[in-house]
Amino acid sequence: MFRLPALVRLALSAAVTVLALVAATGCDGGAIAASAPQSNGQGFVGSSYASTYLRPGNRPIAPAVSGTTVSGNKLSLASYRGDTVVLNFWGSWCAPCRAEAPALGTLARQLYRQGVRFVGIDIRDEPDSALAFMQTFRVGYPSISDPDDEIALAFRSTVPPLAIPTTVVIDRSGRIAARIVGGASYDQLKALIAEVAGKGS
Repeated sequence: MFRLPALVRLALSAAVTVLALVAATGCDGGAIAASAPQSNGQGFVGSSYASTYLRPGNRPIAPAVSGTTVSGNKLSLASYRGDTVVLNFWGSWCAPCRAEAPALGTLARQLYRQGVRFVGIDIRDEPDSALAFMQTFRVGYPSISDPDDEIALAFRSTVPPLAIPTTVVIDRSGRIAARIVGGASYDQLKALIAEVAGKGS
């Protein structure tokens, strides 16, 4: 029987492990993942695979985001300047997105009076599917439709979403302050928002 050399077997085993970890963490980012650098060298603090927090002096300006929401309205993030904005990249076809949706919807309702605004970016989706998703999981905040990943790709040179779901927290001055790659939990996201908003965790 033919046996692969030991080094080849080890490399194949490592590749399978990496693919399994990516699948468990989030959905394939497609063009986003292919275009995004693994690191942008901007001095992250408290960085891990799941979440990243950027020091105030190292926060890049968020790309201008505007478009048509899933429900057909126009929306621009510029209208939220002065608020903390939670930008969540999702798709109705993505299982981890469904898992995190109730926590995001709850936090959006709880933190609204504290000046925290949630906005979704719906990736590669059909409007009917996206609307059904939002109704099922009681997502009351707006989501901009991004069928061709144009908005998602605009973030690749700052804090790129490597896969979805990815959640980006933008501070009151319009700068990217934090991100979570993969499904966000209620406690994890609430603590990160509090850190960015300066209210403690």
